[in-house]
Amino acid sequence: MLRRRALFLLAALFYVAPVFFAAHTSGAQSGRVVPKATPTPEDQIRVFTEEVRIPVFARDDYGHFDPSLEVTDVLVLEDGVPQQVRSIRRIPASVLLVLNTGGELNPGLRTRTTREMALNLVSSLRAGDSVAILQFNRRTELVQPWTTDLEAARHAVTTKLAGGTGARHAEALTQAARLFAEQPVGNRHVVLVTDGVETPGGGATLDDLDHTLSESSVLGGRAGYADAYKRLQAAGVTVHVVSYGTLGRNVAKQKERDAPQAASGVPGSVKASGVARAGIDPTMPPTESRGGAMAGLPGAGSITFDPQMRRVRKAYERAMQRGEQQMKTLAAETGGRIYLPATDEELIAEGADVAREIGTEYVLTYTPKRPLAEAPPDEYRRITAVPRHAGLLLRSRRGYVAAAAVPVEPDKDQAAKPSETKTKN
Repeated sequence: MLRRRALFLLAALFYVAPVFFAAHTSGAQSGRVVPKATPTPEDQIRVFTEEVRIPVFARDDYGHFDPSLEVTDVLVLEDGVPQQVRSIRRIPASVLLVLNTGGELNPGLRTRTTREMALNLVSSLRAGDSVAILQFNRRTELVQPWTTDLEAARHAVTTKLAGGTGARHAEALTQAARLFAEQPVGNRHVVLVTDGVETPGGGATLDDLDHTLSESSVLGGRAGYADAYKRLQAAGVTVHVVSYGTLGRNVAKQKERDAPQAASGVPGSVKASGVARAGIDPTMPPTESRGGAMAGLPGAGSITFDPQMRRVRKAYERAMQRGEQQMKTLAAETGGRIYLPATDEELIAEGADVAREIGTEYVLTYTPKRPLAEAPPDEYRRITAVPRHAGLLLRSRRGYVAAAAVPVEPDKDQAAKPSETKTKN
């Protein structure tokens, strides 16, 4: 019995051994080990992650910049649904100055003041920020393309800004939105310096101005403004407005107070001197004047007594009020602010204030729980950034357009996650 079992075990070993030795011999004869196949770049499929980037301004109770904002400090709601914040960081800003150098109906709007304000802003930006400068009147002109050379931007402001007539806001804002096509998403800003009133410029008469101010809506008509607004929203731009409205009203009131003395013919008055009053401003250089081309319009020298001129000015005041309200809405919707300086000095100082405001911004990212791929390109989603602890004040844009949030590849300095790269079978 034992002998039979021994014979059976010997037979089994004899049967398995050739297989083992055959495999071993094959490897030894070839002199190499066949490596495991690795995927080539052609065999890989890149999977992009949907990511929403929104600007968030962070301050403490005293209005100072909070330099320690972290992911756990912020709750983001998209259409009321909490989202998982992936990152919060500071990145260089892209700042586009959109400067009104026309505005002939506003006695306070001066190219020289706008120039000083722009120089103050550019000088206060952080190293690494990009800046571009667009001026508009009845024409729109890019006087400085995007650059990180702040000295070059200052030179462009100093040498290329020039006064004109008219103010075509919708055209300027539409071009402004296009200029962000090649700039990084997230920290984008438009600084709009204007009084918010659309005027034709050129050889416009008082009848033309009266018709424009009475019939057209603010900022280039309803259709023009609506299109520009949509483009800015799609570009993910934060709009800051420095308004000439309050300053213009103050200058106009001062001129009205001075008008009775000038009209009375008292010794030393303009009327008594026999010199035409239109366009004369003793505080200005010979090549510049408050009110731009207004001085050349019929009736401009008799702002107190000419009925048509008074009607135009009243229409302008109403248009400026509409423009101011619409600019407030635009700034609030995009997460920016509106500034209402009362004097030239205050307006110039706002340049540094706007730059400091831009410097308090973080860029927050999250992957939306409702996929963007399933949304129509023009879908608008409401967002709210809520602080998770006391003593933190946050301000962000009110929403974004689905098409503006583009898929992104994983950061190169981070290890790829298993779900980010797949290999073909």
